Amino acid sequence: MNLFSANKNSYRMPPILFVFITLFVALIMVIPLLYLLLRITQLSLDDLLVLVSNRAFQTLTRSLVLMICVTTLSSMIAIPLAWITARTYLPFRKIWIILVMLPLVIPSYVGAYLFLSVFGPTGLFQKGLEVLFEVQRLPDIRGLFGATIVLSLLSYPYLFITLRGAISGLDISMEESSRILGHNSFWTFIKVTLPQLRFPFVSGALLISLYTLSDFGAVSIFNYNTFSWTIYQQYNSLVDRSMSALFSIIFVLLAFLIVLIEFKTRGFQKYYRIGSGISRKPKPISLGFWKFPVYLFLFVVIGFSLILPISMLFVWLFKGMYFGDSIVFSWSPIFNSIFVSVLSALLIVFFSFATSIILVRYSLTGNRFFESISYLGFVLPGVVVAISVVYFAANYIGILYQTTAVLILAYVILFFPVALGAIRSVLLQINPRLEDAAHGMSHNYFSVLFRINVPLMKPGLIMGFAMVFLLVMKELPVTLILGPLGFKTLATEVWSFSSEAFFVSAAVPALIIILICSLPMLVIIIWDKRIGD
Repeated sequence: MNLFSANKNSYRMPPILFVFITLFVALIMVIPLLYLLLRITQLSLDDLLVLVSNRAFQTLTRSLVLMICVTTLSSMIAIPLAWITARTYLPFRKIWIILVMLPLVIPSYVGAYLFLSVFGPTGLFQKGLEVLFEVQRLPDIRGLFGATIVLSLLSYPYLFITLRGAISGLDISMEESSRILGHNSFWTFIKVTLPQLRFPFVSGALLISLYTLSDFGAVSIFNYNTFSWTIYQQYNSLVDRSMSALFSIIFVLLAFLIVLIEFKTRGFQKYYRIGSGISRKPKPISLGFWKFPVYLFLFVVIGFSLILPISMLFVWLFKGMYFGDSIVFSWSPIFNSIFVSVLSALLIVFFSFATSIILVRYSLTGNRFFESISYLGFVLPGVVVAISVVYFAANYIGILYQTTAVLILAYVILFFPVALGAIRSVLLQINPRLEDAAHGMSHNYFSVLFRINVPLMKPGLIMGFAMVFLLVMKELPVTLILGPLGFKTLATEVWSFSSEAFFVSAAVPALIIILICSLPMLVIIIWDKRIGD
């Protein structure tokens, strides 16, 4: 009997197809690390001294400062929003949750351009102040300040989602027991509620930290040199591209250090209920007088993170049309964006489905290793992934060089962890006895898989597809570096037009990106029960 057979008499053995897919994905995921290790061996002693140079230290410091500032400000926004939408009586709660989450659909490079056009030294805000108070010029927001504001406003939903889901799932009986023991509401929150939120907070903060480190668009527009922007500049240098690999190594080490700190901070304490009983949801808290500050807070956050950017895009568009500016529009970027997004999402979801089956249902020797490398996409910026894929495609699979296949391969490395997390979490909730019962009724392995697993895993599959589609649609550096000659997407069109100050032409693809990305975002909101309760 084949060890990896999948017939009805050996369903406890992993199917060979899924094993091959898992091994293939593992091979793909280590491509960036293999590239970096290979480049290390080619560096001279003088090159390696850059690791301890003043420039490397300054880049490291700027990256860490930006990460800390964005994570802190995002937490100050996400924590109150999560508590307000989960624990208080908020009319039209669902609408507020949708509006709070929608900034995820705005690419950072779009948000950065828009904020600079409004709050820059000679932006629209300055022009209004000039009319009223004769203000000639505002302080320049380029640098740390502008990058922190924009990235915080566009990344806080990552933390909001995890925190609100955790707050909604807390059992009120633990808080009631604390009050019975004489603790007031404040100390109950500090000693009982807050410790239960440590894991989701750290997980959400990790996503924001890695998102900030790997950001390419906002930091380049605000002229704030972090690792991702420095790596891209070095890669475009015709003199010596080895420095891009060197800075990539520093970046990867920094990202792994952050993940390690997150793992240690998370701890191993468990917060699930032990014993029988039904978890009771808390009654919504009446806001009373606090409804005015709460609504003001909601309007400010949504106004700056969502309404202002979208409004400015329409201002650019209508202003250009009014003055007769030519608007360059083509259907091919739309088709290309949707094509690669759908194809990448389908492929990544299929890979994630197969590997999640192997990881969850079978105790294989290599599972622990695969788990450790499957999340490399979280700790690698698109620039590093693109450079490594370019190298291997040009040197080892030349037939695929400068093709859409190589571009999709890079998307798999970047966004596979997103789909795997969504699909694996759903599979973990399915009782394996359901599968055992079906096998006992003489159904073969794949019959059980598509009749039992797939229907029950549908929310996770849809969630994974929607998230990958959204992320691929917005991805910029990978598409700039790996896109075939003449292959334009909506993201590259926005970048190209904005870089050349053709803001009217840039407004059209930017609005289309936001519109298309809003559709999977709504799917996520509908299918995630933590969001819709």
